[in-house]
Amino acid sequence: MNRIDEVALSQLIEESQDIHSDAMTQMDDWKAEAIELARDEPLAQNLDVLDRQDLAQARVKGVIGSSFGTGLLGSLGIGAALVGVMSTSAFASTPTDIQILQTAASIEVLAVATYNVALTLPFIGGASANPVISGFAKMTMAQHQQHLVAFNAVIKSLGGKVQENPDPVLLKVVNNAKPTLTSAAAVVNLALELEQGAAETYVNDISLISNKNKSSRATFGSIMGVEAQHAAILRAVSALLAANAPQLIALSPTVVNSLPAVAGSLGFPNAFFPTNQARPATEGAL
Repeated sequence: MNRIDEVALSQLIEESQDIHSDAMTQMDDWKAEAIELARDEPLAQNLDVLDRQDLAQARVKGVIGSSFGTGLLGSLGIGAALVGVMSTSAFASTPTDIQILQTAASIEVLAVATYNVALTLPFIGGASANPVISGFAKMTMAQHQQHLVAFNAVIKSLGGKVQENPDPVLLKVVNNAKPTLTSAAAVVNLALELEQGAAETYVNDISLISNKNKSSRATFGSIMGVEAQHAAILRAVSALLAANAPQLIALSPTVVNSLPAVAGSLGFPNAFFPTNQARPATEGAL
């Protein structure tokens, strides 16, 4: 049976919650500032349908070439997906900033649902589950729920329709993956792809939001940091499971000599955070 250091777990959870809390505080600051800026921007309020579509297309043009990596998200076909989104009435009639926020909210809806289902599996949330993995899943699901509430609060304040549905493209990916989720490793790898995709999306969103104020950039950057932390933990857990060493998935004590050789670099493998898995800015728009 795996043993867990409850004190160390509490410290890790507290550190993660601190990062998460900072992001939520900045979201509150951004909400007030974004509303004020929206009132002061006659351009955003007076654009007709075609002008809004041209503006939106210009903002998302950098996403068109995305490859979405080589995992489960690698077969999505970004060109076709983006064209489909851009042809919808929502794309043409809704201010782009609200669309970006709705897409972010749709990603959070999917994340909450995915972790919720994962926790019903015996090897993730049951008695046979590794307690570190189970504890991480529960905490992460709660954080995604708070991110969802925060994004929807801003959407509502800006006059948009809150997003309560999952990202439609990613939902298909998750549904297709469900029959293969027969082990902790499979669930961890799916969660890793979703967390990495969320982090990269929010990095990309920093440059797409029209109200380029300090609060908006800081908020997306802070929430991205939470998602990046999730991805780093999952990457480490995935490596230990792949090495057939689930007993090393513990907080304390750490048997350094038993860790895989890549343990020191696998959490953050890139010097610069990539955006090739970023979701199209309007994929979850209503």
